[in-house]
Amino acid sequence: MSRIRDRTEDLKDAVRQTALSLGYNESKLAAVLASFIIHKPRQRSAFTKAALKTLESIEALEQFMLKHRKDYVDLHRTTEQERDSIEHEVSTFIKACQEQIDILKNSINNEEANSKGWLGVKADATNADTIAHKHGVVLILSERLHSVTSQFDQLRAIRFQDVINRAMPRRKLQRKANSNSVDTSKSSTSELKEPDEFQPDRLRVQQQLLDDETRALQVELTSLLDAVQETETKMVEMSALNHLMSTHVLQQAQQIEVLYDQAVEATKNVELGNKELNQAIQRNSSSRTFLMLFLFVLTFSILFLDWYS
Repeated sequence: MSRIRDRTEDLKDAVRQTALSLGYNESKLAAVLASFIIHKPRQRSAFTKAALKTLESIEALEQFMLKHRKDYVDLHRTTEQERDSIEHEVSTFIKACQEQIDILKNSINNEEANSKGWLGVKADATNADTIAHKHGVVLILSERLHSVTSQFDQLRAIRFQDVINRAMPRRKLQRKANSNSVDTSKSSTSELKEPDEFQPDRLRVQQQLLDDETRALQVELTSLLDAVQETETKMVEMSALNHLMSTHVLQQAQQIEVLYDQAVEATKNVELGNKELNQAIQRNSSSRTFLMLFLFVLTFSILFLDWYS
């Protein structure tokens, strides 16, 4: 069996000699060889830069939530104002990320509208694949943002539940205070009834004042109880609305994915239809040529037979 000889060095020498004969010097030749070995990084498009920036913003939002998770959930670590500040910053983050995603969607829609040819048919298949890829990127970013917002909704629900749990014992204490005030008013009236025989007018005035103060306290406690109940109801409604909004966002993401699949399928069907139309046009032209040739030969044959006879 013959041995295989490595001719790589011979090829390098031949390339070097040819390059020198074409006017390349050593430094230029070394730069060309280095460009073949170490490729220059491809310049990213504006859409890719914006998508990567949006992804970095979402990751920064997730890191911020992980960093301040305990501060937001634990009631003993921070105050209500600090927790409100954390919630405001997270909401601002989410709004900024959603605006960036909307900008990407608008850029894709504009590019898709500009790439359509006659009768709304996409002219370039490569551009259609690029647009489909961009739709997929936007869908992935939307799902990533939805997962982060769902985590924050869970933290917010935990906070609201803690507030409700703290409000329940206060309500019980207020009810006990109301019952104690009623008992004290009853006991005071019963104690005042004993010396009523000696000082009827004075005791009647004191009893009236105590009754008025008791009624005022009951009205104040009732109004505070109603305010607490209204606040609890609003918190529960807000948490329910947030959960409903996150559910709708997830449903929209799923619908966008379905629309993306349908768009890809419709693009394939349009391409197949264009191919069928081209084949039909070619068949029609060939059949027309054959018919004209047949009529010409038939006419020539009839004239020849008439001339011959």
